[in-house]
Amino acid sequence: MQKQLVQICQANPAMINKPLKAQVFYKKKLAGYLTKTADGYLFQYDKDFLKGNTPISMTLPLREEPYQSKELFPFFKGLLPEGWYLDIVSMTQKVDAKDFFGVLASTAGMDTIGAVTIRKAEEV
Repeated sequence: MQKQLVQICQANPAMINKPLKAQVFYKKKLAGYLTKTADGYLFQYDKDFLKGNTPISMTLPLREEPYQSKELFPFFKGLLPEGWYLDIVSMTQKVDAKDFFGVLASTAGMDTIGAVTIRKAEEV
């Protein structure tokens, strides 16, 4: 399996550094975009959401400029499953348990605790 992954990446080098993007919803309204890049993570509020809404987290106040971090933002990390549930999610969703972005995109799409949900964006 690992050999196949190496072959795929060698044949398509752009896949290695391709940014991954997810839509972030607050109370079913598009709030912004979470992006995983080669350098870490970005979160940027949607321009329409900035007009008169509440921030999704006190640690991510409303602003036009994107937030940047080398690690997944603590707010989003708090949405991740842990322990035995993470093991089940990793196995059933076929995502590496250490791939925080992949786990988040696989699990935070519905029935989350709180008002925030995450969905994979179709295109970056």
